[in-house]
Amino acid sequence: MLFMAAEVAADLLLPSLMQTLVDKGVLGLTDGGQGSARDILLLGFTMIAIVAGGAVCGSLNSVFVNLTSQNIGNDVRKKVFRRIMRFSFPQLDSFGSGTLITRMTNDVSQVQSLVSQLIRGGVRTTLMIAGSIYFMHRLNPEFGLIVLAAVPVMAFCAAGCVAWVKPLFPKLQSRLDQLNEILQEDISGIRVIKAFGRELYERIRFGRANNRLIRMQLKILLAFSFLSPAMNLLMSLVVVALLYRGSVLTGSGAATPGEIMAGITYTGRLLVSILILVMLSQMIARGFASWRRLREVLTVTPGFRYGDAATGPGPQGEVEFRDVTFGYPRLASPIFSGVSLRIRSGETVAVMGATGCGKTAFAGLIPRFYDPDAGTVLIDGLDVRSYSREALLGKVSFALQKSELFSATVRENISWGKPDATDEEIRAAAAAAQADEFIAKLPEGYDTLLTEGGTSLSGGQRQRIALARAILKPAEILILDDATSALDTKTEAAFFSALSRFAPGVTKIVVAQRISTARRADRIIVLEKGRIAGVGTHDELLQNCAAYQEIAASQSGRA
Repeated sequence: MLFMAAEVAADLLLPSLMQTLVDKGVLGLTDGGQGSARDILLLGFTMIAIVAGGAVCGSLNSVFVNLTSQNIGNDVRKKVFRRIMRFSFPQLDSFGSGTLITRMTNDVSQVQSLVSQLIRGGVRTTLMIAGSIYFMHRLNPEFGLIVLAAVPVMAFCAAGCVAWVKPLFPKLQSRLDQLNEILQEDISGIRVIKAFGRELYERIRFGRANNRLIRMQLKILLAFSFLSPAMNLLMSLVVVALLYRGSVLTGSGAATPGEIMAGITYTGRLLVSILILVMLSQMIARGFASWRRLREVLTVTPGFRYGDAATGPGPQGEVEFRDVTFGYPRLASPIFSGVSLRIRSGETVAVMGATGCGKTAFAGLIPRFYDPDAGTVLIDGLDVRSYSREALLGKVSFALQKSELFSATVRENISWGKPDATDEEIRAAAAAAQADEFIAKLPEGYDTLLTEGGTSLSGGQRQRIALARAILKPAEILILDDATSALDTKTEAAFFSALSRFAPGVTKIVVAQRISTARRADRIIVLEKGRIAGVGTHDELLQNCAAYQEIAASQSGRA
């Protein structure tokens, strides 16, 4: 800001020096009407030195402004990302991925521009306007009064325009959120879109969202498009008034030609500064709107409060549900209620039931992806809410039906939960997951770089890498949420056989759709209509659980 003030000071000094050069050096009004080449050269070189100094200060200002804005953007972006990583699943669901991406990218960029424009543009124009009025008043009080009379009118016009468009900027960012959500959905689901031939429908949907965004942007630009000509008109009237009054004063000897030239130059400086300030007001208003959206993320209290316990008093890997009721946010009724169950340490338990009965929700309560609406979930005899976040997540390893892989090597994807794993441990986990054979055939084996989401692999290959990642992580509890659905029965059987040898003491909770998967468990839990319909072995449930009998009958050809 100091360098900017120095640059503005240099710009404001030039018209005064020009006045002296004209009146003294050219017209010689102070020397009996004889100009002086010496004065012209001296003042000329002085002006060149001031211009050079102002240019250096302006350049340094730009350097520091860019450093400041980029570093602020860097800090804000990292803070927002860290806060998002601490969000609970309900908080992530309430915001939505589209708006979070927009806030992390576009809104942070708008804040960077806000900082840059406030420091450089805002400070420059404010100082230039105030300085121009001051120097014009010092040249001739009447010149200063003419300009000063127009300032309130200009300020009223600018303030009215900004006040009118200010509520539109949050709507503009919301429209951008919607556009990003559609874009994200379409890119991630491009295979489904092409498979169903819905490209035209999605183009129309995207086009409508894009048109809504453009219409909102044009509404904002339309307001400012009327403001700029109005400002030009006002400033032109000021110049006309200044020239008229200046001619009168010059004729009476109350002003000199140099003063008139300096006054017009200051008026030009003032005109340009006001127009820049008007244009900046749009960017500043949008920047503050983006900052408010970022503050919504930064000021949200993480949904879950964690304790500080590292372990519980009970056996390691034991899981217990005590009268647990749970329903997803925004649903009218709970998915299940009054569920009580104990899973012993080292036991393998399968969870079955009809679609929508809450199998995934049941598994998700253990690592505390969600909190129950009522009741308690315990690990090692201690409420999961009493653990520190790191301790709780360290106790549980998870593999999902949808295999989320990252743009990294196969080795890095498998060792995601254990970054310091040795090559032997990685290969052993891959072998247990029945993945070692196909990985060895990849172009660079375990060092093969996967594409985003692992799309260069088949569904079964992705799922096997995800299984290897889950079993490699040192954890007391392993949850497989339908994580073998893409495997054929032979490969699945080989995996579970290898898993019992690879992780013999780990508590395993398998969310399953197939009887052939569930019957390998020590016990099977059957969920139906929000309740536990039965618990037991495959043979026991075939005898005494009607819900399990229906599932078995429907799969009798595949069981």
